[in-house]
Amino acid sequence: MADVAVDNSPAGSLPSTANEPVVTDDLVEEKTQEDKPAEGEGDGATDGDANMYRYIKGDLFTSEIFKVEIQNLPKYIGFNDLKKFLNKHGINPHKIKLFNKQMFAFVTFKNLEERDKAMKAVHGMQWKSKVLSVRLAKPKADPILKKRKQDEENEDGQPGAKRATGSQDAKEGEEEPLNIQIANAVTPLWNVPYEEQLKRKDREVEGILQKLTREIGNNNKAMLPWLFVQKEKHNKLCCPLESIRPSPVQTEYRNKCEFVIGVGADGEDKTVGFRLGKYKGGSCAVVSPSETSHVSSEAKKIVQAFQQFIRTTPYAVYSPETYAGHWRQLTVRTCRTTQTMAIVFFNPQKLQEELEELKGNLRQYFTEGEGKESGITSLYFVRMGQRTSAGTEDLPCEHVAGTEWIHEELLGLKFRISPHSFFQTNTPAAEVLYSAVGEWAQLDQDSTVLDVCCGTGTIGISLAKKVRKVIGIELCPEAVEDAKANAEVNGLTNVEFHCGKAEDVLPTILNAVVSPNVTAIVDPPRAGLHSKVILAIRKAEHLKRLVYVACNAKAAMNNFIDLCRAPSNRVRGAAFRPMRAMAVDLFPQTMHCETILLFERVDYRREDI
Repeated sequence: MADVAVDNSPAGSLPSTANEPVVTDDLVEEKTQEDKPAEGEGDGATDGDANMYRYIKGDLFTSEIFKVEIQNLPKYIGFNDLKKFLNKHGINPHKIKLFNKQMFAFVTFKNLEERDKAMKAVHGMQWKSKVLSVRLAKPKADPILKKRKQDEENEDGQPGAKRATGSQDAKEGEEEPLNIQIANAVTPLWNVPYEEQLKRKDREVEGILQKLTREIGNNNKAMLPWLFVQKEKHNKLCCPLESIRPSPVQTEYRNKCEFVIGVGADGEDKTVGFRLGKYKGGSCAVVSPSETSHVSSEAKKIVQAFQQFIRTTPYAVYSPETYAGHWRQLTVRTCRTTQTMAIVFFNPQKLQEELEELKGNLRQYFTEGEGKESGITSLYFVRMGQRTSAGTEDLPCEHVAGTEWIHEELLGLKFRISPHSFFQTNTPAAEVLYSAVGEWAQLDQDSTVLDVCCGTGTIGISLAKKVRKVIGIELCPEAVEDAKANAEVNGLTNVEFHCGKAEDVLPTILNAVVSPNVTAIVDPPRAGLHSKVILAIRKAEHLKRLVYVACNAKAAMNNFIDLCRAPSNRVRGAAFRPMRAMAVDLFPQTMHCETILLFERVDYRREDI
């Protein structure tokens, strides 16, 4: 659900781009050997080596200072396996990093207490016949500084090789101009025919269903007869995979983009756009989005106007390497009603009185000055300092000019959108997605719909006229307020919304719902639902049908397995089984798509189990 960029800075600075839907919670799986420190790295280091670890000093938060290495892991475990194992024993990791074909992992925590608790609990514990060991691990070197040091060493030690590499790089640079490089970075399928893009995504979802089919057989033996019949019917899959539904638009479809502010790849200071690579890959260069295919012309116009404004100010761009500077990010939200919102992220450092003058200048520029032509109707300012804790709560937005919200139209309904509220980034394709969800849910006037991770209420509100009641659950307070306003403006009285974590709120709501016809629709962040939510759904036997909308079906695989696994002391209630699946393309020019799966509760009284 959430459209959040991965944080690839060394100390939790702002994400570099939002060119694609990336990760949704603090747990990030890394599967490259590059992150593993060299033997002895950080010990008795020279001044140059010490600089590579300067980000861990001071009062700034980074989980790298609460890091352990878990050794002697069982073979063939994955990220989700390790995460679930740790959670089962009351351990809450901040990040997990696994390595291919290696039996160790790096795990970081939010504070010293949680790290020490994990070390005591896990060290000596047995898991799948392996006795685990835990030891303290050194922080990872700053990627930018590490790459710079390696380049210097190569230049000193192998000048001939360096010169050859340099000339080759120059030749490649001539073959691939910046507009091609940035297209490859943010829209990697830009030069692939759209029909072929759809085929690739279909194959990706087919692979996910193949894995789910195997997992159902491994985790619920009672379903094997049913599974055998399904595989015979559906080409060895547990359920029919329907043809992918394409996006009605393939270019300029994003209604929300997050642009980083930095030094341009062309050397121009204060450039607003996308990074060519990730910070952890050693790149901070920024390229304008002017020739990217997925960004709207309205957003490009705002980027150009904003870039022109910041270049007239005395404030430098923020550096994720040194933590100096001010300008950090520009978020632009557009909609089909021609309203646009701009959110400016600025690190004040030690500035105080100057901020009021700066906001006044921003207001004047976009309401009366040259920036007026960009068409901004809502302008916000966010003071974005360095994190001093692991908190992930949204930063407060200061309203600077225009309206407080923008409004979008979807499926003939009106929706209010606040700065932090989630709304699908491709509105025409979202209409295709929500129409399919409504069709698969098989609702009638006696139905009660649980809209879990509801955002601004789009799914529940679009179905409200077909059902008796809609109950929405959402973590973001702004989004809940928007959802309530959206229900009111659309004249709906059978809708209610609750603010809180789904794992805290849903069990109580499920116990209170007495309707015999309950359907859950879940549209969670990329990491999927908390295991407590799945357990609550399994336990609520009166909930017979569930539509799962996954923006990362691989990450949600554990959710799918837990819905289908055999009942046990931990998992109470009859299992679900997948009845149909389909991909919907909300992100043309990338490999990402949304996946819909319909699950229905198993009735053990029936003979076809």
